[in-house]
Amino acid sequence: MAKYNEAPVKEKKHFKMPHSLVILMAMVLIIMALTWIIPAGEFERVENAAGKKVIVPGSFQTIESHAVSPLDVPGLIADAFIDNMDLLLMIMFSGAAFSIIIKSGAFQSTVAQMVRKAKDKGIWFIPILTVMFAALCTTIGVNTFIAFAPMTVLIAYSLGLDSLVGVSIIIFGGAVGFSTGMFQPSTTLLSQSIAGLEPYSGLNYRFAAFVVFLVVSIAWLMLYARKIQKNPQASIMYELDQNNNIFEGKDLDSYGALNFRRVLIILALFGTMALIVYGGAAWDWDMREIAAAFLVLAIVAGFLAGSSPSTIAKDFVDGVKKMTGAVLIIGVARSIGNIMEAGMIIDTVVNFLINVIQYIPRPLQSLSMLTTNFLINLVLTSGSGQAAIVMPVFLPIADAIGMSRQAVITAFCFGDGFGNYIVPTSSALMGILGAANVPYEKWISYFWKMFVIWYLLSCAFVLMAPVFHHV
Repeated sequence: MAKYNEAPVKEKKHFKMPHSLVILMAMVLIIMALTWIIPAGEFERVENAAGKKVIVPGSFQTIESHAVSPLDVPGLIADAFIDNMDLLLMIMFSGAAFSIIIKSGAFQSTVAQMVRKAKDKGIWFIPILTVMFAALCTTIGVNTFIAFAPMTVLIAYSLGLDSLVGVSIIIFGGAVGFSTGMFQPSTTLLSQSIAGLEPYSGLNYRFAAFVVFLVVSIAWLMLYARKIQKNPQASIMYELDQNNNIFEGKDLDSYGALNFRRVLIILALFGTMALIVYGGAAWDWDMREIAAAFLVLAIVAGFLAGSSPSTIAKDFVDGVKKMTGAVLIIGVARSIGNIMEAGMIIDTVVNFLINVIQYIPRPLQSLSMLTTNFLINLVLTSGSGQAAIVMPVFLPIADAIGMSRQAVITAFCFGDGFGNYIVPTSSALMGILGAANVPYEKWISYFWKMFVIWYLLSCAFVLMAPVFHHV
């Protein structure tokens, strides 16, 4: 018999992380409020010998307040979408192209055949692809490969893994290639130009860092992949991946064998990818040209699949719809920089962080430069933009304490590069996550341990840099 004097048991409510767009909009409002609190300021900028605008050290001064009104925020968000339209079009067109290719069954048939041939060794696709993206990103930006995220996620799914492994293949490899900066024009070469050093000098040390970071990152990723392969439900993306309907609920083998049409579609896909990589390295292709390449690929793949023009158009629209979330996330994320720029507080924040270094004991100042660059990434994710601001200030400090200029560049490259994969304002990170339907909060929950490892390795290489760099 029931006891009426017993209080009903209340069901515990578990905290649910907000949607990525909610997190970003909250950041937008916080940054807007900070433009009313943080004084506006700016550095004087001049053109150096290489034709790049850099700041004049010691020239910072506060100026009249440029506080951003709440009424201006929607317009600044719209401006962010307009300013990044080439990137957003690339994401939409690539989504359309991959959607058409996936509908044809060509990619699934190819992956199924690769997995069958590899048998139990299919997991070794992970280090092979990670090394490939690392090598490519020594010369070009990681955001070039946003469109490749659906492909690596498909491969991960086919191996019984989750979408986190799929995006990590690009992010881990790309981050190592870009951040160690062996041949990177937007960071290393620009910084060496500002510092008056020979282009590509210090290459041996950067190559050593490239190898160490890559081996550690692949080892960490392989351990995680083995864990998920043994127990798929251990993944924090397990439930979301069940609804990430890339394969439309079908088994890979149900798509049948590769036929002539499908072979041509795969050749068109990899030909386009090769063209994008070569175009970026040799012809200075940017997002505009990459978007155009995916537009052509979508149409060609549709005709090769035997679809009518109307069917291709419908499939193209459907593919663009799937990328809407990624487009919205990137647009709102980039608006944060627009608001800080409109409020004229970017230079103020950077000046504060740089001044903090002067109060840190000299032996630790190299590490403080590294950490400062990580923090600057919160407000300025452009590598070339960071170089133009921090290098003219860091270099005199380094000269005063007897620190080599190459070591300063190493600290800058690591702080700028690896910091891109923890902040929600990075277009490369948010684009890849958005294209793979991985929420930002899930990424952070999975990735933070790897980021700590990257940070500690960065500290070790920055501390050892003076031993190997004397200029």
